[in-house]
Amino acid sequence: MMKLFVNRKIKLLFCRILLCIFVFILGSVPFAIFSVKNAAYYIIIESLGMGAAVLILCYRYFSEQHRIMEDAISQIAEYLSGNKEVMIECNDEGELFRLFYEVNSLVSILNAHVENEKSTKKFLKRTISDISHQLKTPLAALNIYNGIIQSEAEGIPAILEFSLLSEQELDRIETLVQNLLKITKLDAGMIVLEKSFESVAELAESVKKYFLFRAEQEGKEIVLSGEKEALFFCDRSWIMEAVSNLVKNALDHTEKGDFICIEWQVFASVVQITIKDNGSGICPEDLHHIFKRFYRSRFSKDMQGLGLGLSLTKAIVEAHNGTIEADSTLGIGTSFTMNFLTYQGSPI
Repeated sequence: MMKLFVNRKIKLLFCRILLCIFVFILGSVPFAIFSVKNAAYYIIIESLGMGAAVLILCYRYFSEQHRIMEDAISQIAEYLSGNKEVMIECNDEGELFRLFYEVNSLVSILNAHVENEKSTKKFLKRTISDISHQLKTPLAALNIYNGIIQSEAEGIPAILEFSLLSEQELDRIETLVQNLLKITKLDAGMIVLEKSFESVAELAESVKKYFLFRAEQEGKEIVLSGEKEALFFCDRSWIMEAVSNLVKNALDHTEKGDFICIEWQVFASVVQITIKDNGSGICPEDLHHIFKRFYRSRFSKDMQGLGLGLSLTKAIVEAHNGTIEADSTLGIGTSFTMNFLTYQGSPI
């Protein structure tokens, strides 16, 4: 209770109210003692005057408190709009100004975290660039050496077989490195999406052409379904990466005679792209973990997978402010659905 009176203005308000009450009592006592005619009327008038004085004092106090709160709110709004230098004045005593002090402390902590994050991103950017350059050179050299071995081993089946296996493993390493670099860049905010209006049908057709040879070799069918005129405001290369990862995942988990379908729909506020298949499906216990990095199901028959494709796809979708969800029934098939908010602008 006594903490309330730490604030000088609250203390002054109470003192003034008590003074009004004291003046009212002093003014009322003579009427009661000396039995003044119509004393009750005079006391009522005095009580009304005291009440008016108290109301005026309270109004002035709370008006000032309202102004202080409005100033604080405007400072907070300015901070949220991007001005990191704003501070709330807290040069008085009381609980309200203690709150302002804590808010200022929180702002300072947040600014420090932002600066640390910027420094971390700069360091990460330099590190990623260094790793990228360091890995490209030995991988390129190994591919050249492997090609030489294959050309020299035409008459030696065992060496040729092992060199082909070596080539597959080198491809896996290169894919792993590239996916790791892409995910890290997305995490670090180093990717600037170059968005434009793209035809969803053309995107899907490009992905189909990329996988068509493999699908034909494996006896599988890639089907497209959607409106030809549908447009999507996105970064073409990154969205193709996301869709390609899902189609590759579907090809890895389907058998000869199965299909992979790329569907798209445009609603009032959402662009929806779905990749579904009638393959082996996903175990229920794995369904909630499939977007985790390097996650491999103990039931998976795919021994070549790296566990990064779906994680990268999720990162790309989220970079476009979209969502992705999976639905699967074991032995029946799997569908991945990506939802993106439509851009309320002109495609021209």
